[in-house]
Amino acid sequence: MPSIDEQIKLIERGVVDCISREELVKKLERSAATGVPLRVKAGFDPTAPDLHLGHTVLLQKLKHFQDLGHDVYFLIGDFTGMIGDPTGKSETRKALTREDVARNAESYKEQVFKILDPQKTKVVFNSQWLGKLDSFAMIRLASELTVARMLEREDFKVRFREGSPISIHEFLYPLIQGYDSVAIEADVELGGTDQLFNLLMGRDLQRSRHQAPQVVITLPLLEGLDGVNKMSKSLGNYIGITESATDIYGKVLSVSDQLMFRYYELLSDLGGEEIAVLKQEMEAGIRHPKEIKKQLARELTARFHSPEAALLAEQNFEKVFQKGGLPDDIALKQIIATEEIWLPQLLVDVELVASTSDGRRMIKQNAVSLDGIKVTDVKAVIKPQGEVLIKVGKLRYCKVCFR
Repeated sequence: MPSIDEQIKLIERGVVDCISREELVKKLERSAATGVPLRVKAGFDPTAPDLHLGHTVLLQKLKHFQDLGHDVYFLIGDFTGMIGDPTGKSETRKALTREDVARNAESYKEQVFKILDPQKTKVVFNSQWLGKLDSFAMIRLASELTVARMLEREDFKVRFREGSPISIHEFLYPLIQGYDSVAIEADVELGGTDQLFNLLMGRDLQRSRHQAPQVVITLPLLEGLDGVNKMSKSLGNYIGITESATDIYGKVLSVSDQLMFRYYELLSDLGGEEIAVLKQEMEAGIRHPKEIKKQLARELTARFHSPEAALLAEQNFEKVFQKGGLPDDIALKQIIATEEIWLPQLLVDVELVASTSDGRRMIKQNAVSLDGIKVTDVKAVIKPQGEVLIKVGKLRYCKVCFR
């Protein structure tokens, strides 16, 4: 078991808030003395079927705790997901159905074990205890927070000032998330910086129930490929962990040299000293930034696929961008059609884009070509005959065979 100082050094890497460090040290000392691991919790509402690298910042920190021998609770908010987290939202979120939540939750369970050790991870659903709260218990829970305290939250404050609706059930969200910590008896809870209010609520509820308050650790929101906005599917600046090895590798290489080291700090398994050496070598001109970026791209691609897939992705990238060729792993799709197909729909059918709106956006950005010819008309249709090589962006290829 690493020393307390060594554990703190790893835990604090990339962290924004730690409330409080003194409490964390005491908890780690107690754990070392008793041999009882800490209970470390992070919650994820299954609001979408896929995770991206932004989500994995928390998973990496959970893995740090796991590597130190502590118990990790990956909490799937199947109950809270039907409310919708209001954090940072300018309007009430659309509630998910039970079917949406169940489907997305299963997808999450499959994806998180690309990072976490399944043998050392406790996957829990908050419906297990929240679904058992009766009306009396829910009213008692609601009595523990005032409207004035809730309106201290910046997002609610802005919406109230602008006259935008705030539903009563949105006020319940922080309380319910805090109650999760009570149910688990969490020693530590992790979350993004935008979750600080909700995480602190867990401390308040634990105190009122005579539990030792959890240590709250927040991590930064990872910037997307644009280097400005947080990584988000809606902004198209994301790297999905279920994307192909070619896409993950190429997208990581597209980040700026400055952003690269933020990705290293928050996502890489390399130690802080090793990352510092890489940065020093780049600044001294000993290693080219692209070579350091390739190292990161190989690591992240291997994590979500395999070392062999990462090597193939690198070879394909060099073949396409340095030698002007085509990648070796182009997918071949057979489409049965008798009538013309709207191009955005075809892009969805062959899994080059997530939706027809995404397809239209890529066409408008001059990012779609057929047999090497750019397509600029979002109304374009394809005749179902022969074969066509489709390219979307710099990295996505597909050869379509009609029959």
